[in-house]
Amino acid sequence: MAVQLTEIDREELRQRYIAERDKRLRSDGNEQYQEPSGRFSNLLDDPYVQTADRDAIHEDVTVLIVGAGFAGLVTGARLKQAGIHDVRLIDKAGDVGGVWYWNRYPGAMCDTAAMIYLPLLEETGTVPSAKYVPAPEIHAHAKRIATTFNLYDGALLSTGITSIEWDAAISRYIVHTDRGDVLRARHLAMGTGPLHRAKLPGIRGLQSFKGHAFHTSRWDYDFTGGDPTGALMENLSDKRVGIIGTGATSVQCIPHLSRAAKELFVFQRTPSAIDERNNHAIDPEWFGTLGTGWQREWMMNFTTLQTMGFADEDLVKDGWTDISLRIRDRVIEKIQAGESPGPETLLAAYEESDDEKMSEIRARVDSIVRNPQAAEGLKPWYRQLCKRPCFHDEYLQSYNNPSTHLIDTAGKGVERIDETGVWVNGVHYELDCLIIASGFEVGTSYTRRNGYDVAGREGQLLSDYWAEGMHTLHGIHVHGFPNMYILGAAQAANLISNIPQNYVENSVAIAAVIAEAERMGSPAVEVTKEAEDAWIELITSNTRGLRGGEDCTPGYYNNEGKPVGRKEQLNSSGHPGGPIAFFNHLEEWRAAGTFAGLTFTK
Repeated sequence: MAVQLTEIDREELRQRYIAERDKRLRSDGNEQYQEPSGRFSNLLDDPYVQTADRDAIHEDVTVLIVGAGFAGLVTGARLKQAGIHDVRLIDKAGDVGGVWYWNRYPGAMCDTAAMIYLPLLEETGTVPSAKYVPAPEIHAHAKRIATTFNLYDGALLSTGITSIEWDAAISRYIVHTDRGDVLRARHLAMGTGPLHRAKLPGIRGLQSFKGHAFHTSRWDYDFTGGDPTGALMENLSDKRVGIIGTGATSVQCIPHLSRAAKELFVFQRTPSAIDERNNHAIDPEWFGTLGTGWQREWMMNFTTLQTMGFADEDLVKDGWTDISLRIRDRVIEKIQAGESPGPETLLAAYEESDDEKMSEIRARVDSIVRNPQAAEGLKPWYRQLCKRPCFHDEYLQSYNNPSTHLIDTAGKGVERIDETGVWVNGVHYELDCLIIASGFEVGTSYTRRNGYDVAGREGQLLSDYWAEGMHTLHGIHVHGFPNMYILGAAQAANLISNIPQNYVENSVAIAAVIAEAERMGSPAVEVTKEAEDAWIELITSNTRGLRGGEDCTPGYYNNEGKPVGRKEQLNSSGHPGGPIAFFNHLEEWRAAGTFAGLTFTK
């Protein structure tokens, strides 16, 4: 569906992008969202298990891993491989899986190919069923990792942390929980993840609705019928259902709601960009021909191409690599035509490639959606990486169902909610059920998302130390917080297209540091202030990446459209050479065996 654009076309696009952005700009940024309260206070609870009584635990542990999602699971596995067996997981959820434990909405699946998204496939002997796999299969894989590496042993599930404090006298973190536990951890790995605390839209009257209502991360199958495998939600056949939000979650669950509901009203502030998914089954025989080390090869191939690097072959072949390959190839064309290599040529190649890609995505809407008004409302007028790209082959088709109605708010959002329904543009929509698809908190403080703080040396709080932005070495080690390891992406690879690879790579280095400390009998490992400062200077010396910009519609990729200051820059920075450069740097740093920048107390 190639689209040819003239310079006039491109200029008109830029003006349209800015106009659409301006409709959506808000002064409150992340403050527009509400914390769970009132009828939605159950968003802080776990509806999937009945918490069993148990005695409080008072124990020492070599490594306590906070969070049992992929970050915690991969790190636990690497520690076991490194010979550290006294490892304990702790999570407020009733099982492992992280976001894939909480997300059970119909249609939930990965948007990155399973071959690279599901970590430790080789180590667990797992063959994904398809290129993109559904949530139950992802959750089952998380459980398989925990079982393979004996991470269920001693795991404290359905257990929330209330406080963490470093005790210098015994060189351990004292961790208190809501179950009365007191754990003394020699090492503390913080794998709480970027997406686990649900947020609510700041819509006037949200609490006043008298019909049934729930958040997508706590899907109520008792009300809707159906189940996480996608069975028909038969209880909605006589219901008028409204859903607020058209991000990645809505894109996946709306086709299921469209099939089931008597009437479905989709309240949209900003449309998502919907590219083809083209899912297909994975042939086990073909999978069996892959040699040892294939998964890291695939991960590095994807990341290389997705960040406009060079590889002989595109192994994954998806929407993430498509735009990057276009940009890369256009840069080559420009240089061969005599243009000088540099930032201006790269920016021009990016803009031209993105203009064409997004025009194709908008043309795809016209080719699928029969209602011209709905089609126009579903077209994204922004650059592809301003918001999280989506890939689906049933979402746009849902709007051909006469009982599914797109209620486009022209960027303003829902006006208000009353006891019986939703108001948009002065029109009232009566509903029996209201579904909130506003996602998870991104960009709020570390303490708010987790519900507790960490006190390091001399009682220094992590929230205070990071009040003006993160400070780390490699996004992992924090000065003043010995024996603590952050499991994340920021100030490291900052790879957002395949989050688990951040954990896969970082966890090897973390396990090596802990193993070295145990071998030496070192009670404390800490990054020096000089090494931390040098890392901060490096990662802020050059702003890498092309997403964002003056024509971006607000979203969590760009600080909700608010200006990016020093704090936001620190919290979203990565290695200036990109993810591959960071992974190579971290591997060399680990392999050297000296762990430069860290001090091991004798």
